Amino acid sequence: MTPINKANIEYLAGLARIELKDAEKEKLLGDLTNILNHFEELKEVDTKNVEPMTGGTLLTNIERKDEIDTERLGKGKSGFPETKKGYLKVPPVFED
Repeated sequence: MTPINKANIEYLAGLARIELKDAEKEKLLGDLTNILNHFEELKEVDTKNVEPMTGGTLLTNIERKDEIDTERLGKGKSGFPETKKGYLKVPPVFED
């Protein structure tokens, strides 16, 4: 495993667009090093005779037929402040 270093922390902080103080970088470096070391320890565990887990329960997808509720159809639009040609009118998102 390639050890994580301060340059990696600064690169990841740049990707996440977060600013870290030097003390935060050092703490994060220690935390990530401990996490990666834990995964290295887990690699040593013998799992040859262990069955893969499937989530513990057998889940089935519950489906229902889509139905149109004609009583409620269009009521959301009637409560909207402003419409134009059947569409909901909202303030512009982008300015020219």
